[in-house]
Amino acid sequence: MDSQVDKGIGVKTSGRRTGFVAPPRDDTVLAPKPGGLGYRIVKRAFDVVFSAGVVAVLAVPTAIACAAICADSPGMPFFRQERVGLNGRTIRIFKLRTMVADAHEHPERYMTAEQLERWSREQKLDDDPRITRVGRFLRNTSLDELPQFLNVLAGDLSVIGPRPVTLEETYEFGNGRDEFLSVKPGITGWWQVTERNAATWENGDRQMLELFYVRHASLALDFRIFVRTFKAMGRGQ
Repeated sequence: MDSQVDKGIGVKTSGRRTGFVAPPRDDTVLAPKPGGLGYRIVKRAFDVVFSAGVVAVLAVPTAIACAAICADSPGMPFFRQERVGLNGRTIRIFKLRTMVADAHEHPERYMTAEQLERWSREQKLDDDPRITRVGRFLRNTSLDELPQFLNVLAGDLSVIGPRPVTLEETYEFGNGRDEFLSVKPGITGWWQVTERNAATWENGDRQMLELFYVRHASLALDFRIFVRTFKAMGRGQ
């Protein structure tokens, strides 16, 4: 089952912006059946209880991380990113700062032309030169995501769901854009715990993995993602 589910939908298409064509649903794929109303109720209850626990237990470690961030590089320890949420609604998610303070305003100060081109396309970069020493540790342990549990409590995110994306990135889904936006984004998800860096917008695998989750969102799939998330954190991914 893993070999089929891990790959997601399993159809290769062009990953050029707005050129991606979402394949039709295939009920013959060996994968969890999508959940219904009961699943959504249980999922929201889990989101609230789990996130409240995380916020309470990790309040002190988060404060220590904020102090380390400020000591390592000038700037505020938190920052907000504008993303697109459920049904296309604009949301602002919180994160601990892992880069230099002007990383997004002036990326050209830190990147080569080749790095800048890749970053502008994928919004991620291996060995990003803007990441601080403390920031690298926070990313390797996923601790930079901790403030997003406040977004979960507010109802903007779920613990598990598609990765929050920018408005421009939503168009990478082509004719599958509305389908992608029909599910609340999450802190962790199917793309993050499977191929991640190998699955990009350009090769189309990123879109397929995210749409796979949208089409099969269920307690069974969420549980698998939840377990794999802790395994990935243990490996520093």
